[in-house]
Amino acid sequence: METAALFHRPTDNYAYACANGDLKLVLRTKKGDALKATLVHGDPFDWTEASPGNWEWNKSELAMTHSGSDSLFDYWTITVHPPYHRIRYAFQLYNDQESLFYCEKGIYDEPLKDNGYYFCFPFVHTSDATDVPKWVENTIWYQIFPERFANGNHNNNPEGTLEWGSEDPSPTNFFGGDLEGVLQNLDYLENLGVNGIYFTPIFKATSNHKYDTIDYFEIDPQFGTKETFKKLVDECHKRGIRIMLDAVFNHSGYYFPHFQDVLEKGEKSAYKDWFHIREFPIVQEPRPNYDTFAFTPFMPKLNTQHPEVKKYLLDVARYWVEEFDIDGWRLDVANEIDHQFWREFRAAVKEIKPDLYILGEIWHDSIAWLRGDQFDSVMNYPFQTNVLDLFARKTITPKKFMENMTTVSYLYPETINKGLFNLVGSHDTPRILTECGEDKELTKLIFTLMLTYPGTPCIYYGDEVALTGGMDPGCRKCMPWDPTEQDQDMLAHIQSMIELRTKEPLLANEGSLSWQYDAEAISFKKSTENKEVFVIINPSDKSKTVELLSGLSSPNTWKDAMNQTVVFKDTNKNRIDIPAKQFMILIVQ
Repeated sequence: METAALFHRPTDNYAYACANGDLKLVLRTKKGDALKATLVHGDPFDWTEASPGNWEWNKSELAMTHSGSDSLFDYWTITVHPPYHRIRYAFQLYNDQESLFYCEKGIYDEPLKDNGYYFCFPFVHTSDATDVPKWVENTIWYQIFPERFANGNHNNNPEGTLEWGSEDPSPTNFFGGDLEGVLQNLDYLENLGVNGIYFTPIFKATSNHKYDTIDYFEIDPQFGTKETFKKLVDECHKRGIRIMLDAVFNHSGYYFPHFQDVLEKGEKSAYKDWFHIREFPIVQEPRPNYDTFAFTPFMPKLNTQHPEVKKYLLDVARYWVEEFDIDGWRLDVANEIDHQFWREFRAAVKEIKPDLYILGEIWHDSIAWLRGDQFDSVMNYPFQTNVLDLFARKTITPKKFMENMTTVSYLYPETINKGLFNLVGSHDTPRILTECGEDKELTKLIFTLMLTYPGTPCIYYGDEVALTGGMDPGCRKCMPWDPTEQDQDMLAHIQSMIELRTKEPLLANEGSLSWQYDAEAISFKKSTENKEVFVIINPSDKSKTVELLSGLSSPNTWKDAMNQTVVFKDTNKNRIDIPAKQFMILIVQ
């Protein structure tokens, strides 16, 4: 066996506590190397005197489950419940030629008797569990860019507001979208089936995107008043819809009063240490001599390690939870802010509302933020990347897609995966229909995948009616409200997929997932002891035949989830043809 490929660590995504006191362990081996893996384990203090003066450690051996494979590795998992909350453990691996013993101190030919060589999980504290708030697992989000969703009150239009949708979006034009527009369209959102709204920033700012905050304690006047926002939150809560706001704490706007004071007074400003200024006088061109978001001089980076800055921002975080009962914070540019700030942020908001959802905007491996002391989840951009590579760019095969998604699923604890924020488009990326070359059948398949996959999915406003648009600002078009300008077929498809996910827990976060790697289409199974759901998606231009194998002891019926017709009966193994650019969802029980 290739010992260099063996990997385990007794922390993070390879060993983690669950809320019920279980301990989940993951082992990585070279793909195809091991035929069997077992866990050798016991309580570190449980010894028996086999003969006078001869003590032996009491250990047990349990079979692990081969739970997934990517292009390089196999992953083995097991869940144990240490009776005294403590555990020492190692792994025994087997194939046709050899066996080996893998523990913390190295790799050996035979199991060792001294448990001091074993991996150690000192105590399973349920308070260390990384479970996301339970409600998030059943939430389907809808992202609203307020300036472009709906204009409900023309009295608060900013100067120079254009007629709705009369021009293509630009970095500087305004169309008057506001909170009243959202309130007036709650029936639409409820009928669509979403039960969470993620707002991009709503606080006072000069731009149309509002990521350049002037006042974190005020609603931007073009969006309405605090009274309107409070009414919006209340009305949403009555309908079972949660509200998440965007926290732009990495940087302020150019006209943030504290930064203006620094521009005016230079080194004499009381706020000069609120920012990362390298030298005075301040210079903005050709590049600013102070840290910013990217190299944008109009977004100076805040010094979140400064006590006054920290207090100010944590007061902001508390204020919108206490005063308006919001349900979540989405944290902009979260990876560029120090970890200690986020630890204190979590403590501050969770003290007020323990089930508040904390979502970080991080585009890369995020385990450092997902250890239970900072974020509940992150935006799952690796999901979007793999979707685009398969459906839009056509640079990977369905098999490679499934392998890549396996890699992503083992980046984090399984409990975190249930709350990963799955998206295929946002205000930062081209519209998904545009990415797919305006192929609506492919776009439908993408939404089928996202709305049957574990995590908490998010639909970017307008995608459900086939809105198009390139990179920012093209992806920020006005929402079309005339039904004749909406793709009703796309809307009906997404509504039906949301309804199906809502009714069938296996199409959300219940059960365990396994990919059918040998299929020529995307094929995965979600299963419990007495029920299974197969999702098969064919993104190619040709029909594909997929073989499906049920793990149930005696499956009675295989039903098409979309129309409830019986497809197969009284059989464990079936072959099915999936036409080009089509899908099928089968419920087996």
